[in-house]
Amino acid sequence: MTEQPDDPDAAQASALAEELRHVFRKMKRRLREQTDLGDFSWSQLSVLATLDREGPATVTVLARVEGMRPQSMGANVAVLEAAGLVQGAPDPADGRQVLLSLTPAGLDWLRAGRAARQDWLIRAIRARLDLRERESLAAAAPLLQRLFDP
Repeated sequence: MTEQPDDPDAAQASALAEELRHVFRKMKRRLREQTDLGDFSWSQLSVLATLDREGPATVTVLARVEGMRPQSMGANVAVLEAAGLVQGAPDPADGRQVLLSLTPAGLDWLRAGRAARQDWLIRAIRARLDLRERESLAAAAPLLQRLFDP
C-alpha cells in the first residue's frame, strides 16, 4: 500500500473506501434477493441487461463484453432463445453474422425484475430513513455517481 500511516487524509479515504465497499456489497446482495431469476443464471440475466443497454449484438461481442468464451456465451444465448427472451436476425451489414436482440417478453421480464428491486429500495428508504436522512442520501447520490463515472 502506498499510503502513509501518518497522513490523516489518506487514513480517512481508506476508512471511507472500506465502509463503502461493505455497504455496496450488502446493497447488491439485498437487491439480488429481490430478483426472481426463475431458471436463469446471473450470467444470462447479465446478457439480457447488456442487450437492453447496448442494443443488438453478436454472440462474439456479447462474450467480449461479459468476459467469457464465445462457446459459453452461445450456451447462455441458447437458453434465452429457448425461453423466448432473445431472438436472432441476420446482420444487415454482414449477412453471415446473427444479431441478437431482446424480444418483447425479454424486455418485459427485465422490467419486472427492475421494478421489484426499485419497489424494495423505495420501501426500505421510506421505512428506515427520516426526511432529513433522505435529504442527506439525495445529496450524496451525485457524489457517488462521480465516483463511478469514467
